[in-house]
Amino acid sequence: MDPSYTLARYQVKDKRFEIIVNPDKALNYKLGARTDITGILVHEIIFSDSKKGKKASNEDIIKVFDTNNINEITKCIIEKGELLIKAEQRKELIAINKRKIVAYISKNCIDTRTKAPIPPIRVEQALDEINLRIDPFMNLTEEMPNIIKTFRETLPLRQQTTLLEIKIPAIYSGKAIGYVKRIGDTIEEEWMTDGSYQVKTMIPSGTKNEVMNTLGNLTRGVAQMEIIEEKVI
Repeated sequence: MDPSYTLARYQVKDKRFEIIVNPDKALNYKLGARTDITGILVHEIIFSDSKKGKKASNEDIIKVFDTNNINEITKCIIEKGELLIKAEQRKELIAINKRKIVAYISKNCIDTRTKAPIPPIRVEQALDEINLRIDPFMNLTEEMPNIIKTFRETLPLRQQTTLLEIKIPAIYSGKAIGYVKRIGDTIEEEWMTDGSYQVKTMIPSGTKNEVMNTLGNLTRGVAQMEIIEEKVI
């Protein structure tokens, strides 16, 4: 296929709809990097079989898409259908998803044997060992529970959150509060009469060592931190 274009196709029962599109613009649209459909279509034709040059019937188009507006149909086919992408695009997307999986697990999971966060390099090794099939367009939010289940075959882990109570003296509160607000979900907070700041925040357990070290550095070791509860998700 000419690298200047590719196909997007959408199958509904026995009806197939194909459009010829610009590979880069279509991919950016499917990934949400652009919302403008302009310039994506190479030919403003809805095919039933592009190789044979067969156009889809207007009757089938209306029946499936409830419109014959070419832009609306293009959006639907790219969003819901299959986009044939170039080898280098597929390789890049898989690499991005792999990095996201490693980051998520090292941040949100702990080793059940040591109760400690799992270093990213160990997650990468486990990912190679389980030979997980990574789809370039996979929805990681939906797939992560299954991915974690697959990881357990090689790496004993569990997804967990930590409720951390932090007390920061007044002299360092202005410096540290921005960081505290970013690390997790604030459960309750209070400014004390002496100007110190006290907060309970829920953080991913995989980040607790990093959080404690960072707060220690920001406050020259005087911040008080206590783990109140750890909860398996």
